[in-house]
Amino acid sequence: MTAFPSLTIRADGLEPQGTYAEAQAEFLEPDTVAVAALDELLEAGRVGVVAHFYMDAELQGTLSALSWPHVHISDSLAMADAAVAQAEAGCEAICVLGVDFMSENVRAVLDAAGHKGVRVYRAAEAAIGCSLAESAERDAYGAWLTRAADQPRALHVIYINTSLGVKARAHALLPTITCTSSNVVATVLAAAEQIEDVRIFYGPDTYMGANLEQLLGGLAEAGDHRAAVARGRFDYFRQGTCIVHHLFGAEVSRRIASEHADAAICAHLEVPGEMFALGMAAERKGRGVVGSTSDILSFIRGQVGQAAKGAGSARIPVVLGTEAGMVTSIVSGVRDALAGRDDIEVEIIFPVAAEAVMQVNDDATGLGVVPGAAAGEGCSVEGGCATCPYMKMNSLDALTDLLGARARGADLSAYEPERLHDNIDGIPTTELGAEPILAMRRFQQDGRLPPDLVRRLKSDRL
Repeated sequence: MTAFPSLTIRADGLEPQGTYAEAQAEFLEPDTVAVAALDELLEAGRVGVVAHFYMDAELQGTLSALSWPHVHISDSLAMADAAVAQAEAGCEAICVLGVDFMSENVRAVLDAAGHKGVRVYRAAEAAIGCSLAESAERDAYGAWLTRAADQPRALHVIYINTSLGVKARAHALLPTITCTSSNVVATVLAAAEQIEDVRIFYGPDTYMGANLEQLLGGLAEAGDHRAAVARGRFDYFRQGTCIVHHLFGAEVSRRIASEHADAAICAHLEVPGEMFALGMAAERKGRGVVGSTSDILSFIRGQVGQAAKGAGSARIPVVLGTEAGMVTSIVSGVRDALAGRDDIEVEIIFPVAAEAVMQVNDDATGLGVVPGAAAGEGCSVEGGCATCPYMKMNSLDALTDLLGARARGADLSAYEPERLHDNIDGIPTTELGAEPILAMRRFQQDGRLPPDLVRRLKSDRL
């Protein structure tokens, strides 16, 4: 069986092993002409860029090399905050490089911050979907929420990876607060502490829900009273998955355990239970982390920092249990930490089939890659599906074309997040959908559920 591909990062360069790793490494040294052209377009148009970690290597590499200061690459939570900062710095438009729920979130947060005049664009005219977000659009999710709303003091904790319309319809049914993979545990524990007899319903990510249930059990057994309360009052949706994290399952986990026993394991909270168990076991030993993309990046940087304090040479192998697009930010962070140290190297291991790389040109879909074992791009029965085809609709060419069209004064309404003009119970859907997002932002400030959400939980009325 062919070894998993890997990318070794040193202070003086990169060493890819396997076709997949070679494809990731190809654009980590961006084209200077492309960088200069994009810098000019962004500065001339006073356009800010907020991008998710899961962008392809060519786009991320170029963004990372720009001199234009209003460019931010992060997880979905920080993208909206960065957009507000860019608007306050004078940017007249924001390009959101991600999937559609991200541009909707940016639009909602900008509006709430008083920046309704700042335009928001995605990178494609066509919808940029998300398999997980789409699972919350289905009738099954609505039926699950309706049953939840029949329970007294029911709180809906909805993953940020959902559309504004879903958030609005959910909040109309029962009190709803948005969460991310980095704050969901804190949100659930705060609800158990603040609301007597609360019942907590999490969705739509099934794997994250199952992993949360395990986490609560572990915390309860360790003596956390809030976790003990939450565990007995916690339910999650059983029919929602991300196509990227879905394939980090049993066979992948078995190979990681047998072939990379010495490696640190970084797993996103959305992975299936087998990979989650591996990551949690590694985390308990100080050899891994389970959490958000930001948590993974911080862990790897921390490992390099610890090694840099030593006097001897060090090799740090790390299994990357999430979308491979993170490697650009990882390389950047590791290189900064390795400045002046040629005796330390970090090997990023991609748990995908080594030769599973396929680029396609499909005019019908507009996708540069196609998911699935037959199509390649990291998807295989031998390894996880490490590339999201929807995220890859955000390409360097797409961004450059968009900025060029804006400079020519073209109509870009098709690139803007859908504006919801209907009402739910007399409240504009856009406004209602923003409430769970704003509740999460207030929760982030002091770790407490907002008073208005608590009051509604206790009164069971909108």
